[in-house]
Amino acid sequence: MTQVPAPSARTALIIGATGSFGAHAAQALIKHGWSVRALARNPEAARAAGPRTPIDWVRGDAMNTADVLGAARGVQLIVHAANPPAYHDWKNLVLPMVESSIAAARASGARLVLPGSVYNYAPDSGAQIAEDAPQAPVTRKGAIRVEVERRLREVAGEGVRVLILRAGDFFGPAAPKSALSWLATRRGARLTGVYQPGPSEVGHAFAYLPDLAETLARLADAEDRMGVFEVFHFRGHWLDRNDELGAAIRRVAGRPRLSVKPFPWAMVWALAPFVELFRELYEMRYLWRVPIGLSNRKLTAFLGAEPHTPLDQALAASLADMGLLDEARPRPTKALNAAHA
Repeated sequence: MTQVPAPSARTALIIGATGSFGAHAAQALIKHGWSVRALARNPEAARAAGPRTPIDWVRGDAMNTADVLGAARGVQLIVHAANPPAYHDWKNLVLPMVESSIAAARASGARLVLPGSVYNYAPDSGAQIAEDAPQAPVTRKGAIRVEVERRLREVAGEGVRVLILRAGDFFGPAAPKSALSWLATRRGARLTGVYQPGPSEVGHAFAYLPDLAETLARLADAEDRMGVFEVFHFRGHWLDRNDELGAAIRRVAGRPRLSVKPFPWAMVWALAPFVELFRELYEMRYLWRVPIGLSNRKLTAFLGAEPHTPLDQALAASLADMGLLDEARPRPTKALNAAHA
């Protein structure tokens, strides 16, 4: 049986705390006075690699329901931030992992939080998608996301409290697999250019991870005002044009002639039969070709405002963490702590 520390007044369990969103969620919740417990297959390695914060790491696997049940004893919040790495085997892994968290939320009475995505929506859904908009996915991953949310709505009808916080493509410090990591090109530690993955005139939704995590923490603090099943959309940084990202990176880097070039979709398509990551990435290319964004009207009405770091500041922190700004190359854990200071 997994051994866990005695619970404090407010304890959150993070499933996937070694991932980008999970790590930021842990930091934001700690900042808001929560004790944080995190599940990891190798707690020693996670503790050594992670930020120097009071996270209680417990040994376990998100696919093992008994492990998750044990880790969730006495918690009031479960953040399910686990995803198969590099899009690997979503069909067979995503739903079983969620079922483990559902079982733990049911047993502990905790609120279960899921970070949602825009994969659920059809290409013609528009740039201001509301929480009650129809979900009509056109990809395999989108269909899995819809099934996960259908299951969460089902268990909410049985009394399990659920919160879905939906956002666009994430980026930020300590996010080595974010959209920015494959849009920024480099040679060694030097930024060499920016890929533009879609037509200039098409907009795109980005979510700065420290802002998204802060939003989660504020929602968790407002538990007494939430219903059993809640969905909130986080608008984040909506860029009206795909070429705005390259322009912003040029400003932040102080390099107005930095190369901005089309993303090599043809190469990705050619390698897709042989590289699983490329196959999954190519399936989602439509997100860069049509404007798919989220309306935060419900969120701002509930919280009063959406946490929002100016784009240039957010990009500067992210690129510095990646070691791609000449003046600052902090270690990821330091940048993560600074983002929440």
